[in-house]
Amino acid sequence: MKNAIPYGRQLIQQDDIDAVVETLTADFLTQGPKVKEFEDKFADYIGAKYAVAVNNATSGLHLSVLALDLKPGERVITTPITFAASANCIRYAGGEVWFADIDPDTYLLSLDSTKKLIESKPKGFFKGIIPVDFAGLPINLEAFRRLADDHGLWIIEDACHAPGGYFMDSTGKKQRCGNGAYADIGVFSFHPVKHIACGEGGMVTTNSEELYKKISLLRTHGITKEDMTEDHGGWFYEMQALGYNYRLTDIQSALGITQLAKNKDGVARRNQIANTYKNAFKGKIKFQSLPENTLNAHHLFVIEVDDRKGLYDFLRSQNVFAQIHYIPVHTLPYYKEIGYQAADLTSAENYYSKCISLPMYPSLTDDEQNFVIEKVLSYTNG
Repeated sequence: MKNAIPYGRQLIQQDDIDAVVETLTADFLTQGPKVKEFEDKFADYIGAKYAVAVNNATSGLHLSVLALDLKPGERVITTPITFAASANCIRYAGGEVWFADIDPDTYLLSLDSTKKLIESKPKGFFKGIIPVDFAGLPINLEAFRRLADDHGLWIIEDACHAPGGYFMDSTGKKQRCGNGAYADIGVFSFHPVKHIACGEGGMVTTNSEELYKKISLLRTHGITKEDMTEDHGGWFYEMQALGYNYRLTDIQSALGITQLAKNKDGVARRNQIANTYKNAFKGKIKFQSLPENTLNAHHLFVIEVDDRKGLYDFLRSQNVFAQIHYIPVHTLPYYKEIGYQAADLTSAENYYSKCISLPMYPSLTDDEQNFVIEKVLSYTNG
């Protein structure tokens, strides 16, 4: 196998290219009709009332905590097994990050660990929870919603790995990641290795008109031409809040529209790949478990091995560029300086010592995957 096999890869086809070229020759490159079209189609796909396109998911997370009025010093719980942005957004607003441990089988934020942490402090100590649909596996937000409601907390669902994923709630209803049925806000990423590739980009979803208006305002410098206190003519606008330039362009939105249309098939292919891995590794190598009545959108396929560094180096020598997701956030230098020595995050740290993400993307061929499986099993004596 001569060609390099990465852990993730975008799939750009002729219809994607045509859509971008058409937008490049149209009247708007940014702040035009393609942005709204992308927002509407994404909201419809996810099943949310509102969607706001942003320049990346980190910006979306930042706007989300601001829209939910996180104040300096207020405390929010998230998982240590995630990309740093899930925690950084709390710090951007001056809040305190508190980590709860993960479930050792699903790798998702543990409900029991979160409940234990919340109940160890006085009521009102925490402001919110940011659970992550890690690797594409939907977290059961129905259970987290009950916990949040008991303690007056908001929920931001970091769904960056999981467009198209879902779980069935206790009533038998399909709950798509980011649909807002149980979380106040959902956030998605359009980084190239994600399901929907826009180069960069993100989307914020909600069912709250109030939150939608706040996020929309903050996305564009806090400037609006709607609901103004004065109006001196067609040129007039008001800056009503200290906002940011977190807009997505029409060029990226055009690409996002065509990519979104292919996500159903992409998720199906990702699950085919996952099932092939599972059949090959069952009883030999541990992989992320799948709760009943749940569809994993499979941004990643993660396994656990004892000699993780050895396997990582061996695969790279074979042109297989597996990756590690993630270094626990509380062990990164910035967060170590804040100090998390007393936090009981044993499952997260055990997971990190063994985890490795294998190639997972729709254009991965059967031959390429079989090569990866062969090399993994040969190294682990599976």
